[in-house]
Amino acid sequence: MFACRLPWWRSSATCKSWQSGHFLPWDKCQMLGIKGINKTVGQEQQVIMQEKQMLEDVEMPLARREMETLFQEQPKTGNRYLEDTLLRSYLKTHLPPKVLEEVHQDLERFGNRLQTEIQPLNWECELNPPVFQQYDAWGRRVDHIHTCSAWRRMKEISAEEGLIAEAYERRYSNWSRLYQAVKLYLFSGSSGGFNCPLAMTDGAAKVIESLGIPGSLKNAFDHLTSRDPGKFWTSGQWMTERRGGSDVANGTETVARKQPDGTYRLYGFKWFTSAADSDVTLTLARIADAEGQCTQGSRGLSLFFLRVRDEEGKLNNIEVQRLKNKLGTRQMATAELWLQGARAELISAEGCGVSAISNMLNITRIHNIIGAVASMRGMISLSRDYARKRVAFGKLLKDHPLHVQTIARLEVQARGAFLLMMEIVRLLGLAETNLASEQDRLLLRLLTPVAKLYTGKQATAVALEAMESFGGQGYMEDTGLPVILRDTLVLSIWEGTTNILSLDVLRSLAKSQGQVMAAFLSTVQKKLELASSTEELSPAVQRTREAIRSLRQFMEAAGTEQALTMELAARDFSYSLARIYTGALLMEHAARPDASPTDVCAALRWCNQELCPVAAESARGSYRGGAALQDSALVFGHSRL
Repeated sequence: MFACRLPWWRSSATCKSWQSGHFLPWDKCQMLGIKGINKTVGQEQQVIMQEKQMLEDVEMPLARREMETLFQEQPKTGNRYLEDTLLRSYLKTHLPPKVLEEVHQDLERFGNRLQTEIQPLNWECELNPPVFQQYDAWGRRVDHIHTCSAWRRMKEISAEEGLIAEAYERRYSNWSRLYQAVKLYLFSGSSGGFNCPLAMTDGAAKVIESLGIPGSLKNAFDHLTSRDPGKFWTSGQWMTERRGGSDVANGTETVARKQPDGTYRLYGFKWFTSAADSDVTLTLARIADAEGQCTQGSRGLSLFFLRVRDEEGKLNNIEVQRLKNKLGTRQMATAELWLQGARAELISAEGCGVSAISNMLNITRIHNIIGAVASMRGMISLSRDYARKRVAFGKLLKDHPLHVQTIARLEVQARGAFLLMMEIVRLLGLAETNLASEQDRLLLRLLTPVAKLYTGKQATAVALEAMESFGGQGYMEDTGLPVILRDTLVLSIWEGTTNILSLDVLRSLAKSQGQVMAAFLSTVQKKLELASSTEELSPAVQRTREAIRSLRQFMEAAGTEQALTMELAARDFSYSLARIYTGALLMEHAARPDASPTDVCAALRWCNQELCPVAAESARGSYRGGAALQDSALVFGHSRL
């Protein structure tokens, strides 16, 4: 990428006046001469007087120049829906005509609203992060989290636009979930961080729906899925405790004590609670028996629903210890909370909390994917607009082939990630309307962790590379670009790190006894058969078939090895699944009758990368016996383990 060009007053055509500290053009510096050598006192005085006069002549212009800032035209985006040609071509291909007509009109309207109303609120949320007030002026404990008006307005807009409701009203049957995902995708980059509480709200609604919307939770479900800003609730997801991490089976210490009226009181410490200003939450806890003993491990965990505050706004026996000081997502309040007898309702079967909350985790992981793809699209759109405006080395950035090549490589990544995201929400829509085949359900189980881990990594890489396209401006806080990077970095951590999700992929293989892989390979083969009818795609089809053969060979060989082999290979294996399936989706999209040359180019370029890194690394011996010991020696050396 090309860095910012130096202003004229920092170029080699200037020099500095030692006495005044002002910058002068080189020709004026020559007139001043150099004092000290072969000059009389009178000559030196004359030179000094000349210098003083010239400095007076240029004093005002220089003073003004010193106050001027670097000027570059700001990159901007227009209507995000209308500018996203890939999105519109996807919807045209997949949606029924009647649905497409209605959806198109609403998305065009929403794109205009994002540009005129929502984007300004986005920046306001960043500039006014939440503030924690523990005591009032008279020393009383209040534990109040103050959020800005823009954040509260985001909540109202989310309800008005049906960003949660759309998925549960099912106006468009199985396409409702996909339509909701598209709106979230467009909203994410301008949401001021509000996409995070929406993810957990969607997850909570999904859990309640999966339980059959019991009478005690009907009111909560109606609030979580409301389009009325005055009734709309958001939900938290309180799982992480002091031991931290994804190991909730061994890390959860919160205890639930049953009360005579059938409710429970929760006691414990929640170390990381996102969207702490939410109205309700789902949380895990261990039910204590009559002797006060709790079952350990995942079998001891149950799922609870609780209101964060009562009708008067008073906290439900909850104390806020502090707000977390995070690298990104600063717009959202994340807190450490003490539960001091918080009243809660048991909503899962006793000891079945992990399986009950899994529906929430699947939804929040899909939201994570949506956020990652939206981040990529947003950064590339800004970079593309900047390339049309920024002049460097005598021409626009768009006329520098290397610069454009770099952005083109990012575009290929974003296109692949987008199609993977849309595939997952399409499958989810089928599953939620009982239209999914068994193969669809298996694919959804496998692709959700695969896509979450892969797009999280993609988004970080794209954001970093795209920042370079702005030169030094990309590093300036007031451009808003560093905010995008910081907020993107959480996507590979939240809802399971890359390694945690890679191991989850392996669990899905083992639990289904290989059925998920059979579904994966069968689906990819069908897409390749379709793409093989398009001659221009033949190199990509051939490379993908070779990758599948390599993947099969690796799995056959790994089946005879120890479990450690697959654990070491888990990340590369997941990457292989992501690249192969995404390549098949790109080819499928490029094989449409009305596909563009750009669609074909994107598919070819995607498939030019190493599609099956797990086979390549296996051939290098990365997972063989002794590899783990070598890894340990490299990391820890001779230190005590």
